[in-house]
Amino acid sequence: MSNFRWNFRSIVFLLLLLDILAILVFYPAKSQAELPKSDVSTTEVEESKAPEAVVNQTVDTSIAPVTRKKAPNDLQDRVTPLSQLLQVVPPTNKKAPNNAAGQVTSVSQLSDVLPTDWAFQALQSLVERYGVIAGYTDDTFKGNRALTRYEFAAGLNAALERLNELIATSTADLVKREDLDAIKKLQEQFSPELAQFRGRLDNLETRTAKLEANQFTTTTKLIGRAQIVLGSVLAGNNVVTKRPAPRNATLQGSTTLRLNTSFNGKDSLSLSLSGGNIESLGQTRAGLLGTFEGRTADNSSITFARNTILLGGVRYRFLPNPDTQVNIYALSDGASEIGLSGPINPYFESSSATGANGISRFSRRSLVYNYGDSGPGIAILQKLGKQVQVGIAYSAPNGGNPTANNGLFTGRYLALAQIIYYSSNRNFRVAATYVNTYSPANTQGLSGTNFGPAVGSNLVNSTVAGAGTVANLYGLQAFYQVNSKLAINGWISYGAHRYLGRGDGSAMDWAVGLAFPDLFSEGALGGILVGMEPKLTRLSQSVNLGAGAGQADKDTSLHVEAFYQYKIGDNIEVTPGLIWITAPDSDANNPDSLFAWVRTVFRF
Repeated sequence: MSNFRWNFRSIVFLLLLLDILAILVFYPAKSQAELPKSDVSTTEVEESKAPEAVVNQTVDTSIAPVTRKKAPNDLQDRVTPLSQLLQVVPPTNKKAPNNAAGQVTSVSQLSDVLPTDWAFQALQSLVERYGVIAGYTDDTFKGNRALTRYEFAAGLNAALERLNELIATSTADLVKREDLDAIKKLQEQFSPELAQFRGRLDNLETRTAKLEANQFTTTTKLIGRAQIVLGSVLAGNNVVTKRPAPRNATLQGSTTLRLNTSFNGKDSLSLSLSGGNIESLGQTRAGLLGTFEGRTADNSSITFARNTILLGGVRYRFLPNPDTQVNIYALSDGASEIGLSGPINPYFESSSATGANGISRFSRRSLVYNYGDSGPGIAILQKLGKQVQVGIAYSAPNGGNPTANNGLFTGRYLALAQIIYYSSNRNFRVAATYVNTYSPANTQGLSGTNFGPAVGSNLVNSTVAGAGTVANLYGLQAFYQVNSKLAINGWISYGAHRYLGRGDGSAMDWAVGLAFPDLFSEGALGGILVGMEPKLTRLSQSVNLGAGAGQADKDTSLHVEAFYQYKIGDNIEVTPGLIWITAPDSDANNPDSLFAWVRTVFRF
C-alpha cells in the first residue's frame, strides 16, 4: 500500500466512521435505535474544532501577530515523495518502504504523540484496535501534516479492507447476510473511484520520481525581479556647473536573481546576483544634477561597469531560539536588509528582494541607516515579549579589503543599536536608533563616498582630506496605520560629526509620509512624502569642506515625492512618480529641480 499523510482531524473522522460501520455490522438491531439525532448546529461544530498547528518556517524580521497559517500548497508540498509520507497499512503482507516503519502495535511507539494531544485516544484506537497506522522510521507520526481528499479515500479503503477482514474472521451469528450484501454493494459502487485513484497514485509516483531526478534542489527557491525604468529630468540646473541639466529621457533596466535556501525550515541562506544600467539622476556630484539629493532607489552601483553581473549579497539567517534571529552577512546592507528600517516605513521601503516602493532612496529611510554601505558584518534581532524588539548590528563596508585602513575591524565601520515598540494591535510602532560610525582618511565605499549618508547635500557627504571622520547618529521614527486605507510615517534624525584633529559639524534630516493602500484599485498603493534631506546645519570655523572655513549649508532644501504603484496581476506592477527638490544642495540660488520616474517591475 502506498504511503499517505494524516492529520488529527482525519483520524477522528476515520475512527468515528469505523465505529459507525462496526455498529452497523456487528449490532444491526441497535444501530438505528441507539443513535440519537444531533441538535448541534454546523456553526457550533466549526467553533469546537481543535486549533490547527501553527508552524513557523520563515525567518521573520519583525514581531508579527499570531495568525493561523493555511496548509502548504506550493509545488514542493504537492510533489513530496510518497515514500516519505505516513503509511496507512492494509491487512496484507506487503513489505513496507525502506523509510516507513512497520505496523506499530502501540501508540507509545510514536515518539511525537503525547497523551496530552487532543486526538490521542482516537489515534490509540486506530493503532491498537484496528491496526491501520504505521509510523516513520524515526518513530514519529507527524500528525500535523496536511491530508488530501485522495489520501483520505485511500485511508478509508484501507479501513474498509480491515473491517472486511474482521467480518471474515467473525462467526456467522454476529453478522446478517443483508449487512454483508450492503457492504459488498458499496465496494462495487465505489470501485471505479478507487481504481481511478490507484491509477492517479501510480502516475503521481512516476512523475515524482522524474521530478526528483531532474530537480534543481529541494531546499532552494529562486526569486527573480526585473525592472524597466523610464526617467528624465524635467527642470533644474547642475548645482556644480550652474548650467541646465540635460532633459534627455532614458529607458534603462536591471535584473536581480535571489536564491533563498533553507536547511531546516527556520534558517535562510540568501545569495543575490544583479546587474543593470540604471543611472540615478541624483547619485553623485558627477551626476546630472551635481548633488546627492533626489537620488533614486533603483540606481546601479557607481563603482562597477554597467550591465555587469555582480554578487550583491551573501547572508545567512538562523534562529537559535524562537525569539532571537542572528544574521551573518559576508556582503550585504546591514541596516536595511535585516529589517531594522523596514518595520517603521513599510509602505515606502519593502524588502530588498522586492525592491523599494518609494522612488527615492531618501523616502525609504532616515540618515541613521544610510551612513553604512555594502559589506560584511553581523546583526542580532531579539524579541522582548510581544511588543518590543531590540536590534544590534556591526557592519564593515570595506571589511573584505585586507589593505591598510580597511578590513573588518581596522577600517570603516558602523555599529547600530535600535529598540522598537509595537502597539498590541500592531497599528502603531515607534523606533529609537543610535549609530556610531568611523571612516579612516582617504578611503571610499561602494556608494562613492568615504563618509556620510549618500543622500542630501554635498557638504553633509564631505570629509577633510587626510583626516578620519567619526559620527554619532540619533534617530526617532514612527509609523501609524490609521485605517486600511491610510497610514502615516515620519522621522527626525541628528548626526554629530567629528573631523578628527580638525573640528566638528552637525547634520539633520526629517520627513513625513502618507501612504494610501488600495488607492483606486485593490492592491494599488499611493504615496506622498515631504521632508528635508540630510544637510549640514553647523560646522566649526576650523573646518573647510569645500565651501569655505566654517561654512555649513546656508539654506533649507525640501524633498517632495509622490508615486502611484498600480498592479497588473500578481507579478507585474507599474509605478510612475515625481521628485521635486526645492533649493537644491541647500542653496536658494539654485532653481528647483524636477524629474519623473516610471518603474515597471516583473517578478518571477
